[in-house]
Amino acid sequence: MEQIQHKFIDVRGLKLHLAEIGSGPNVVVFLHGFPEIWYSWRHQLVALAKAGFRAIAPDFRGYGLSDPPPEPEKASYHDLLDDLLGILDALDLAKVFLIAKDFGVRPAYLFAILHPERVLGVVTLGVPYTPPGAPGYVKYLPEGFYISRWQEPGRAEVDFRRFDAKTIVRNVYILFSKSELPIAKENQEIMDLVDEFTPLPTWFTEEDLAAYGDLYEKSGFRTALKVPYRSIGEDFSLPDPTVRVPAFVIMGGKDYFLKFPGIEDFIMSGKVRDFVPDLEITFLPEGTHFVQEQLPDQVNQLILNFLSKHI
Repeated sequence: MEQIQHKFIDVRGLKLHLAEIGSGPNVVVFLHGFPEIWYSWRHQLVALAKAGFRAIAPDFRGYGLSDPPPEPEKASYHDLLDDLLGILDALDLAKVFLIAKDFGVRPAYLFAILHPERVLGVVTLGVPYTPPGAPGYVKYLPEGFYISRWQEPGRAEVDFRRFDAKTIVRNVYILFSKSELPIAKENQEIMDLVDEFTPLPTWFTEEDLAAYGDLYEKSGFRTALKVPYRSIGEDFSLPDPTVRVPAFVIMGGKDYFLKFPGIEDFIMSGKVRDFVPDLEITFLPEGTHFVQEQLPDQVNQLILNFLSKHI
């Protein structure tokens, strides 16, 4: 960890933070999810650097140490795509592998569709590719579903305001590492789904939590609530939504995302390959939504095996 370097680059009027390690000719860029940050790739950054790769993990705009946009409520997935292009150009990176988690999966795949000449391959964890637009599963889930609650302007803000950033991250990590969908009752808020005495997952330490808490204390949650949750239905008007680069999905067998209506069938039936023809899929039976932090050695080896085939 102490070998990871931190830098800031100017991209589209903002200073974006990058964590970087390694100096190999082949470059991997990591895109985090929520409530994650560059730190969520700590195990992968070190492992890939040791294997000869240059590994880079940015904080998205409004996350962690990166500047927030001037109007967080107007942040969009389009911003993340433009920022990623700006990062590659600023670092003079002609072509990279993209490794993404959770909502970071969407900009990774969209970038591969829009700029295939800049992408060697895509690895995603916890979420497969789904075509852009409002996902169909939202309409099949109850009002108390966490995404529905966090899409409602002001509601999550009031819920979160009762706690410090460290407690919010703690609660979300506990909720998202379970195999059940986080759904609140009518008169209950999402943060109330976690008891204060519930222990952290065994693979997530108090030191880890403190690192996340410090980063979110700095950034807050204004941008994070807009992207991803309030930008889910964003229109991209792609002439062809097919991903043409090699791709690899790593899913935890106990990932709560598999409980989203239609998702498990979309993966297991092979329908996902209608949109990603060159796709490998691996399940880690005991894995949760945070497989890269829970089972880093297994995930690192799977990633390295995929990268070695497409260098």
